Amino acid sequence: MEWEALIRTERLYKQYETEAGPVPVLRDVNLVVRPAEFVAIMGPSGSGKTTFMNILGCLDLPTSGNYVLDGRDVSTLNKDQLARLRNEVIGFVFQGYNLLPRASLADNVALPLVYAGVAREVRASRAAELLTKVGLASLGNFAPNQISGGQQQRVAIARALINKPRLILADEPTGNLDTKTSHDIMKLFVQLNEVDGITIVLVTHERDIAPYAKRLIRFVDGRVTHDGGVAGALVEETQT
Repeated sequence: MEWEALIRTERLYKQYETEAGPVPVLRDVNLVVRPAEFVAIMGPSGSGKTTFMNILGCLDLPTSGNYVLDGRDVSTLNKDQLARLRNEVIGFVFQGYNLLPRASLADNVALPLVYAGVAREVRASRAAELLTKVGLASLGNFAPNQISGGQQQRVAIARALINKPRLILADEPTGNLDTKTSHDIMKLFVQLNEVDGITIVLVTHERDIAPYAKRLIRFVDGRVTHDGGVAGALVEETQT
């Protein structure tokens, strides 16, 4: 149902073991993200943002506490079930694009469908549809090194959409882009959120990028210190 949580974390705690002893990274994180929300995550380096995103993406597990994604308790799932959940629910967008350099843009977009065993004709049709959606309809046969960084990020977003995810996790998606291109990419995320109803959770350190989100969560030393409006969190960011 619409009001139910897509993401729910309860007393989420994560520590890493080092030679000097355990190092806490996340401490008692309680959050709910509902369908069609657009959430930005900010915080200083080492605050736990990336670890939290890795847990949300089922790429890492908490030391303790609960994480429920789309109604499923992640701690009860085995490796294959986690992979299936990722493929069914989540699309990933990274700062570095992660495109295959020798594959065409269309083949890069369609890659997740190859792993899913989808027929070539269906893959090609879906990839073409998504390249059109991100404004690159005529570039399907190009290679990544033939297009700009902003266009490469659009290809990465199209690839993230290929399995029709309910959730996009974006980690510093504008970190390698100039200011104008960054804002163009963020307008695309806004469209995906407002028109297509996709839930977006985005990590950024850029103060001009965060306001595209409707809700801002700020981490400091592994704890949530702000969860709400964007302006208040940016004030805290300035004072840190």
